[in-house]
Amino acid sequence: MSLLLTVLATTLLAGLAMPLGALIAYFENVSSEWLEQEFRHSVMAFGGGALLSAVALVLVPEGIAHLDPLPACMWLMVGGLSFMALDIYLNKIDTPATQLAAMLADFIPESIALGAAFATGSNNAFLLAALIALQNVPEGFSAYRELNDSSAYRPQKIIIMFCLMAVLGPIAAMSGYLWLSESPKVIAAVMLFASGGILYSIFQDLAPQAKLENRWAPPMGAVFGFGLGMLGLMLTTS
Repeated sequence: MSLLLTVLATTLLAGLAMPLGALIAYFENVSSEWLEQEFRHSVMAFGGGALLSAVALVLVPEGIAHLDPLPACMWLMVGGLSFMALDIYLNKIDTPATQLAAMLADFIPESIALGAAFATGSNNAFLLAALIALQNVPEGFSAYRELNDSSAYRPQKIIIMFCLMAVLGPIAAMSGYLWLSESPKVIAAVMLFASGGILYSIFQDLAPQAKLENRWAPPMGAVFGFGLGMLGLMLTTS
């Protein structure tokens, strides 16, 4: 298989984690109400851990390796501010797709960075792909539940829409692979921009939803999510 096909297939699989998360939410049926609540909050915490591992283990280390401190911090801040502006806008127009927009805003720049990582032969390319897939499952889970609460979206329509959105990943990855492989500073800026946005999303959307009164298992979801990312890094660099 050519490297370009590897990029497209890997990014598509990572993107298909979004409808997988939606399917888990669709078939979710836990008999005990307290267990159902704890399961949902644990899924959200796991997503936060996976997102944090992507930032801490891949995106930021790769990004700061090619930029000076001031531009690196600037792109991180721009990413966070951009996600905040999108969040404010979506809240203003009262849309039920806040989680969906956040999921896509993460997925597209990460896919661009993934395509560029494959093109430059980065050892972290497959790790980044795995982390994107890990975070897309709980994000798909959360976005499905948010859209399903609105009567305007039927469950089957949401899942099909998520499947179609998965195709955006290979398109974004191909652009990174073909046009950004010779521009390490641009790739670094994209990675740090995505990092800033992800950090905003973790503490605005995922972390508050993970907390559950008098329950201690959900926070461990974040630990497990980050731990899987760390394990992947150790396996790919050993």
